Amino acid sequence: MTKTILITGCSSGIGLDAARGLTRKGWVVLATCRREEDCARLRDEGLTSFVLDVGDPASIAAGWERAMEITGGTLDAIYNNAAFATPGAVEDLPPGALRENFETNLFGLHDLTIRAIRVMRAQGGYGRIVQCSSVLGIVGTPWRGSYVATKFALEGLTEALRLEMRDTDIHVSILNPGPIPTAFRKNSIPHFEKWVDWKTSARREQYEGSLLKRLYQPGGKPDRFELPPSAVTAALLRALTDPKPRAHYHITHATRLAELLRRVAPMSVRDWFLSRS
Repeated sequence: MTKTILITGCSSGIGLDAARGLTRKGWVVLATCRREEDCARLRDEGLTSFVLDVGDPASIAAGWERAMEITGGTLDAIYNNAAFATPGAVEDLPPGALRENFETNLFGLHDLTIRAIRVMRAQGGYGRIVQCSSVLGIVGTPWRGSYVATKFALEGLTEALRLEMRDTDIHVSILNPGPIPTAFRKNSIPHFEKWVDWKTSARREQYEGSLLKRLYQPGGKPDRFELPPSAVTAALLRALTDPKPRAHYHITHATRLAELLRRVAPMSVRDWFLSRS
């Protein structure tokens, strides 16, 4: 039987590859994006796409209504992929920056998740919920505090949900990608420029020597642990089809190394290693 999945954040990168990959596998994919122009581009290549901005409650409600119209009120799976980062030292992040980041990376995601659960219960109590976390949901690193905070929160919320769903056939999994070549860093620039006043920061020299170069000077050698977006799609397919899906799917050597550090390394070793990342 043909199965349906709603995916957020499909304009590029991991979400776009997932939408294409699952379509090739025979899934009915609802590939949502934040902007209509991106949806139009996806429709031009034959995908079913409409606007769903995870950071906007009204857009979530409208997008969900559209999804239910298309599927006839059922849904086999949801893949919460949409997220963004606001880079900067924690001491330079105003509370508004974190609120904005959490609105998309956690609150909007949660809104969609509980909507999906209601539909899955109504259709007989089955389905798959897959959350896209990160290596930064396992360990924290400098300059990424806002994003790390959202992913740590997502890990905890999803852990509780997974345990609560044990008495159902609604399975919950987390994908933990490591370095994947996408437009993620480029897309973080507007948020950095909106919220971080680096020129008056006590860390201005560190911004100039490190973060600004990473943000504004793309290129250079790829990360040695880097894998293409298709590696995430492959893990997503396993989470959707494994008879007993895992709680976590660790993607790239960087993520597996981070998990090892978290479990066995002394804090002093972890701090030394992560402060150099």
